[in-house]
Amino acid sequence: MTAPVLRVEGLSVAFDHPLGNVQAVNNVSLALAPGERFGLAGESGSGKSTLALSILRLIKPPGHIESGEVWFDSARIADLDENGMRKLRLAGIALVPQGSMNSLNPVLRIGQQIADVFADHGLRLGRAEEPRRIAGLLAAVGLPQHAARLYPHELSGGMKQRACIAIAISLRPKVIIADEPTSALDVVVQRQVMATLARVQQELGAAVILVGHDMGLMAQFVDRLGVMYAGRLVEVAPIADIVARPRHPYTRALIAALPSLETRGALTGIPGLAPSLRDLPPGCAFHPRCSLAIERCRVERPALRDVDAAQVACHLA
Repeated sequence: MTAPVLRVEGLSVAFDHPLGNVQAVNNVSLALAPGERFGLAGESGSGKSTLALSILRLIKPPGHIESGEVWFDSARIADLDENGMRKLRLAGIALVPQGSMNSLNPVLRIGQQIADVFADHGLRLGRAEEPRRIAGLLAAVGLPQHAARLYPHELSGGMKQRACIAIAISLRPKVIIADEPTSALDVVVQRQVMATLARVQQELGAAVILVGHDMGLMAQFVDRLGVMYAGRLVEVAPIADIVARPRHPYTRALIAALPSLETRGALTGIPGLAPSLRDLPPGCAFHPRCSLAIERCRVERPALRDVDAAQVACHLA
């Protein structure tokens, strides 16, 4: 069996609050194989973006990692100092951030922002080689060569997101974390951005963690999916299995909420609201919204356990 390129073991992340810690990520474990496309799905506030940022130690105060380990290849990320983490970011694990408008420096041309990545990681390129490398990266994400001379405000939303992908792949990382890379983009541009991400991932042979809430997009892109609810993984399975036979009631509800061109009528939603992370209900956090809940669900939190090829945190699975 191929060794995972990334391992997360028992990771818990909390945010300090005057009324008590907010547990944003609670005892999450996962492993990512080389070249795998893994999705993290769930509603806003489920902890998926916090988990993704924690892998790169990008959680800022009042947030902090309470416990758990992250391993990249054979390196324990907690053992790296800030200089080691700076070298790991982009060169080993790259982030395509949510909201390209807020991620690109508005006063630097796109080419300069890519060149800064080379300089920050000690990659010394000749005067002729650097423009060639930048042009190649822009071409890889479907941007014209002259985009290197443009400022972010001169690019469309989709072009800015592709520029972020170009920066992310500039040092040929082994893992790409894409945090809702299609948010605030229209459907056509979403497809273009995801096609770009798929193409560069295949060319690099990199693994991808795709963070998002669009189950339809996940079904088209990922190999395996982890569904998060209230800071915990509630189901992990190959995407084909999740689409054909979702085992957790929350996963089934997410899939049922997808709009369809084949059916008419009102959209199906998930009743109730996601719980406050400061005041989680006892037992299964989903039980107040679950039509199948039994008494055991109200008093005993289910552990994530193996069920066939999946892992499910449900007493009824």
